[in-house]
Amino acid sequence: MQKVLRLDLVSHGMTEAMRKARFPVDESLTEAGRRAIAACGPLTAARVLTGPERRAVETAALMGLPGAEDTRLRDLDAGAWRGGELMSVPQDELYAWLTDPQFRGHGGESVVDVVERTRYWMAEIASEGMSTIAITHPAVIRAALLVALDAPPKSFWRIDIPPGSVTRLHYRGEWTLHFTA
Repeated sequence: MQKVLRLDLVSHGMTEAMRKARFPVDESLTEAGRRAIAACGPLTAARVLTGPERRAVETAALMGLPGAEDTRLRDLDAGAWRGGELMSVPQDELYAWLTDPQFRGHGGESVVDVVERTRYWMAEIASEGMSTIAITHPAVIRAALLVALDAPPKSFWRIDIPPGSVTRLHYRGEWTLHFTA
């Protein structure tokens, strides 16, 4: 029987962009976000990886999990919308972004791009066979869930990933979602 590989995906803590419904820039956590992360329970793994953005690195440090930065764990690139308010996007473009996983009208990444980037990263994690904690972004965690569940990219925005949450996946030939009690 093949050993079970564990992958814990940790969503970074709360930021001002999240609080104010803005597209993120490279920002720190809010004070409330720092307190919430500091109260998280302990996690352990053979390896810790983080997205390169300050909010992911800061979350890892607050959890006592400094790790190696991995650019494949970066947030979805919102292109020209970066730093802007969600409601400032023209309604037809916002609708396209939320319903068409191929949409790149903002000049950044599409949902399909993030899913494929995450799929290749997960395949590497599986082939290395090392339990991993990845401190990353809700977009990357959504993408990982789509990969694990073999769900279509149009399901991306139907998954809510709260700040500071942990999503556990197991791998034994295929990825599975594992809920902990």
